Amino acid sequence: MTLEIKTITTPFIFNITVNCHLVKTDCGFILIDTAKTGKRKAIEKELARLGCKPGKLKLIVLTHGDFDHCGNAAYLRAKFGAKVAMHADDNGMVEQGNMFWNRKTPPFLVRTMMGLIFKLDKADQFKPDFTIQEGDNLSAYGFDAKVIELPGHSKGSIGLLTRDSDLFCGDLLANTDKPAIWSIIDDPVSAHISVDKLKGLSINTVYPGHGQPFPMHEFWEKNEASVVV
Repeated sequence: MTLEIKTITTPFIFNITVNCHLVKTDCGFILIDTAKTGKRKAIEKELARLGCKPGKLKLIVLTHGDFDHCGNAAYLRAKFGAKVAMHADDNGMVEQGNMFWNRKTPPFLVRTMMGLIFKLDKADQFKPDFTIQEGDNLSAYGFDAKVIELPGHSKGSIGLLTRDSDLFCGDLLANTDKPAIWSIIDDPVSAHISVDKLKGLSINTVYPGHGQPFPMHEFWEKNEASVVV
């Protein structure tokens, strides 16, 4: 069966949107990222429209621990009975609600101001059911996709490469204006190494955390000269 992928888009900040990706398999559904808590009703409505009901959602995979990607994970886990998986290097972000956990420390004022806006409230903090790492395959959940570690935006950022050579890249790449490395990067060196890692993979369509899906070749055409490790 060819995987059916539906991108659910909700407003994030200013004119930027954030994506969740719902994958339909022979066994049910896989949800990649969950948006922020303020868009919970919109996410639930879209899941219902797409036929994803309680009991049918098998797994929630978080590409990283930021609040705009994990905001509804605990709620959807409880409502749908799904497991939640993510990389261990971002666990503290969702367990403590601290988006700077395991990241470089920004200036105090920046950290304070952003901490008031970009946070995960106590009620939405949680522990993932299990952690995933490089090379893990999710076929046990009916989703033939392997985990690729893609640090840069955060230490625990991961991607998922499907059997059809489609890539869910989290916030390593984005397409808010054109396909590019996402503008918000914690570790630029790691991010460029992660992008360089993609050169050795066969990738068709990229499903980013922000912006429209795009062909991988379009990213290389627009950026390859500037992607230097």
